[in-house]
Amino acid sequence: MADSVQEFFDGLAAGVDESKMAGMSNSYFFDIDGAGKWVVAVEDGKVNVSEGEGEADTTITTTEENFLSITRGELNPTTAYMTGKLKIKGDMGAAMKLQKLF
Repeated sequence: MADSVQEFFDGLAAGVDESKMAGMSNSYFFDIDGAGKWVVAVEDGKVNVSEGEGEADTTITTTEENFLSITRGELNPTTAYMTGKLKIKGDMGAAMKLQKLF
């Protein structure tokens, strides 16, 4: 379990089960208020994480506190979205696939 957003993204590519990601090709831009910005690109099971801004299918915006709560399983992502704690723009289908990553 990551202690920080930076630690989460640093370990994301190595911690992914590629068999769950097979056939998936999507990109995500994470704008985490108070922590930074990352682009996560998934291409047929391979995950590439780069720090900074970039083009993506889906943009996810939230606070550092809410992001960590979601990744730790303390906050349901759907509940976070419905209550405005998590904002999603772009491809909602791609956003739903994120559950495979976490």
